[in-house]
Amino acid sequence: MDTALFAAWIEETARTVAAERERLTGLDAAIGDADHGANLDRGFTAVTTALADRAPGTPGSLLVLVGNTLIRKVGGASGPLYGTAFREAGKTLGDTPEVSVAQLHAALEAGLAGVRKLGSAAEGDKTMVDALAPAVRALEAAVQDGKAPAEAIGAAAAAARTGAEATIPMQARKGRASYLGPRSVGHEDPGAASTALVLSALHTVAAR
Repeated sequence: MDTALFAAWIEETARTVAAERERLTGLDAAIGDADHGANLDRGFTAVTTALADRAPGTPGSLLVLVGNTLIRKVGGASGPLYGTAFREAGKTLGDTPEVSVAQLHAALEAGLAGVRKLGSAAEGDKTMVDALAPAVRALEAAVQDGKAPAEAIGAAAAAARTGAEATIPMQARKGRASYLGPRSVGHEDPGAASTALVLSALHTVAAR
């Protein structure tokens, strides 16, 4: 998996987020600030502009640029959290020109660790961690099974979708949704939903 694939991933993510902007905002309207879709759309639009202006030479440098741009451009909690995830993933990849599935797993694991540290969130708190953590585990299992990149990433994307759906019956323990207490039950977490979209976009590109 080279830099072109990672650039295509980000472009597909931007397209998917734009298409799902209203759904994400609707999810956030139920338990948050009603701005998650708009914020992410604005952020990934800025990311695509930044990548067009300066094409990074490696997957790692590309993800670091994505992370830094999201931190600068996206408001609320999602900018720092997504920005940290991408930046930590990119730093883990370093200067390698091509990325194996095992290296991708290490990168996403580092991104997850960054999100957990910044947000002090664990699985079951009804956050993006509930989608990202099972995706990282599924990717690790796929690596151990020797699966091809597209199949391995597909397993991670499916795990993220399942994890996002599993937030519906949860009561939020972190973020603005936690202020609602029991009223947060019955709604999918918008951060988990968008995390599933990001990983689905990666699978779409990897499967081409």
